Amino acid sequence: MIGKKALQELEAKVGKDKVFADREYLLSYSYDATGLEFLPDAVVFAESGEDVARVMAVCRSHGLPLTARGAGVGYTGGALAVRGGVVLVFTRMNRILRLERESLLVVVEPGVITSDLQAVAEKAGLFYPPDPASLKTSTIGGNIAENAGGPRCFKYGVTGNYVLGLEAYLMSGEKVRLGSETIKNVAGYDLKSLLIGSEGTLAVVTQATLRLLPLPPRRLLFRVDFAALADGALFVQRIIQNHVQPSVLEFMDRSSLQAVYAYQGLALDDRVRAAVLVEIDGSPAEVAEREALFERQVAAAGALDRQRAATAAEQETLWATRRNISPAIARLKPKKINEDIVVPGGRIPEMVAFIDGLAAEFNLCIVLFGHFGDGNIHTNLMVDPDDAAEMSRAGVVLDRIFRRVVELGGTISGEHGIGLSKKPFMRYQFSPLELELFRSIKKVFDPDNLLNPGKIF
Repeated sequence: MIGKKALQELEAKVGKDKVFADREYLLSYSYDATGLEFLPDAVVFAESGEDVARVMAVCRSHGLPLTARGAGVGYTGGALAVRGGVVLVFTRMNRILRLERESLLVVVEPGVITSDLQAVAEKAGLFYPPDPASLKTSTIGGNIAENAGGPRCFKYGVTGNYVLGLEAYLMSGEKVRLGSETIKNVAGYDLKSLLIGSEGTLAVVTQATLRLLPLPPRRLLFRVDFAALADGALFVQRIIQNHVQPSVLEFMDRSSLQAVYAYQGLALDDRVRAAVLVEIDGSPAEVAEREALFERQVAAAGALDRQRAATAAEQETLWATRRNISPAIARLKPKKINEDIVVPGGRIPEMVAFIDGLAAEFNLCIVLFGHFGDGNIHTNLMVDPDDAAEMSRAGVVLDRIFRRVVELGGTISGEHGIGLSKKPFMRYQFSPLELELFRSIKKVFDPDNLLNPGKIF
């Protein structure tokens, strides 16, 4: 519980217009996309790095936990104040500070919305590839904290592949600048990469220098429908193995398609059991060559249907199906347990079949979709939290899924992070020694365990 003195110090150091302890504010910043709720003691809106340093000083002085927060759209509880204290919100630090076309980089504050950055880059003829599903609401700071991905990861990689440098504050109050403005930099330990994906447990990022690419001049999007789940999964492998080199390779199962079509008020062909979205980008010559390769794979796969979208409007129509999955499946059951497992590409059909078998064995609604190009299978267990028997079955199924993922050489999280929800399963992927190394690193950066405590391990 925050004391009156600490609250007064916060107001004095950063301004009363940035500090709130009213219940409506505390409630508004007590939850995220997990549906879990933890009430903070105070909410502070940072507007500069100096604000961050001052808030840290107060928290350090009074032993208050400090949780950094962007848009609060995470799926693992990473931005929840599980031990109370101060939630430090970055939505007011939303400026794009510098864009250099010649050097292909941009410097931003952590509160910049991902899609806003993409729009500014595209106006300059440049391209920022990371595109999490929440790109219209998620912030760059949150993306860095979780090392967020998205559909384009297969070709372009995750957020961390585009972070050249970071400005951050340690819990000691000291400011550090990590990385550089160059693509190559192998001097010293890579502390910048250590912060990426650390979920705000090591330091608080206040500025990021990001790498940009030239904007691809040509882009095509296709949707291919299949009569069997396994056929769709095998098609993903064929596209990869036959050098089509797509920028996007997304998969949707029958349950996700049914939910979206109902959500949009449309009728789904009864024969369709899976759909694959494939995007090809590059120069006109490259796109034409890859499209020819792609069409040969479609013909060989015996697909039910193939749609081609060349214009921006046509592409947006096809993308609407994929992007509306999350709100659509939320109607199936009161609670969605959203996991983002990853397996090696060649094991996707095996993992899909394993999950499909679990759904039948335990009588659960499990919806599959995601970035199958890089092995990232979004596995959604749709459950009723008031049904104790169903929740118990879901717990058993989750445990079996995570065990199987690790057995296949995969990881329990590809882009959502660990936060609260995946902590119990870390022992499947990491040895006791590795977990102890994690804790040791945490102690070096945050010896009093004030930065986002209770997360990861």
